[in-house]
Amino acid sequence: MAVALLGVKETAPGERRVALTPETAKKLAARGATVWFEAGAGTSAGFPDQAYLDTGALLVDDSRWADIDALLCVQSPDPARLARLKPGASVVGLLQPARDAGLAALATQPGLQLFPLQLLPRTTRAQSMDVLSSQAGMAGYKATLIAAQRAPRFFPMLTTAAGTVRPAKVLVVGAGVAGLQAIATARRLGAQVEGFDVRPETREQIQSLGARFLDLGVSAAGEGGYARALTDEERALQQQRLADHLRGVDVVICTAAVPGRTAPVILSQAMVEGMAPGSVIVDLAAESGGNCAVTVPGDCIEHAGVVVDGPLNLASLGAAQASEMYARNVLNFVSLFVQDGEVRFDWDDELLAKTRWMAGG
Repeated sequence: MAVALLGVKETAPGERRVALTPETAKKLAARGATVWFEAGAGTSAGFPDQAYLDTGALLVDDSRWADIDALLCVQSPDPARLARLKPGASVVGLLQPARDAGLAALATQPGLQLFPLQLLPRTTRAQSMDVLSSQAGMAGYKATLIAAQRAPRFFPMLTTAAGTVRPAKVLVVGAGVAGLQAIATARRLGAQVEGFDVRPETREQIQSLGARFLDLGVSAAGEGGYARALTDEERALQQQRLADHLRGVDVVICTAAVPGRTAPVILSQAMVEGMAPGSVIVDLAAESGGNCAVTVPGDCIEHAGVVVDGPLNLASLGAAQASEMYARNVLNFVSLFVQDGEVRFDWDDELLAKTRWMAGG
């Protein structure tokens, strides 16, 4: 029998993305797979059931789960649902087995093979499968729009009958994919934009987008392109200079996060309290704790006259295109082990071997 793949309907609160789109369903079928989907799987992302049926995909029912070879998801379904899969079946998505004991238990022999895509090695060959990058781009874009909405001022400079309105001053903290997208979006909205990152090599990337690189006079350049730990004296100097600079900033967008780790706290409570009343902070890193000390994940608060927003799952706000990108990432990853209608794992391939989560590992 042909390999059976299943795209599920997401059940996590607020999750509107889907791991299987009609486009990728058609491409997976072309690789010899039988593609199944749950009713309503893509509805929240703008993909009706009929669009899947038109590609030849089939509606799944409870009796078919035991025949599935690989389940495709964004966030992990409830472990009780996954327990209906046959031993040895694969689950591909943004899984968190290290935080979910029920999910981890399913990986014990002869259990499921879990592929948390955030563990994918960051290599050139893996770029087409890099879900963190594709979803960070959407998150950075949406964070900037939220900041523009929260700010009590225009982003662009305007000349009006009542006089000239100066552009908003926006500082983006972190120059990864999300940060660079936030910079580009703020620039398109007409703001005066600065970018800050502890890695000095990001200066050129920030400047290429028309923004100014905020140089605090402390370099954290390390080996292999990674930042080194700052000394206590360097950190204190950096914090003081950043605090002084924030007094003249209207909007701060925080994007500095490390997959699988707690986000570094870059903006202290004292820094927030030193900002001008009416300033806005949007903390995209809220999902992993936040870059701002007063961020409340999932909530928007006011602290000392400063609005601090800690939105969660920002990529889901752009569900249609975020799903298209995510599903293509998943398609490219699944194509590593689904070939000619069969499942064939090459454990010498580091993309498979290093992405697979092992029980107790």
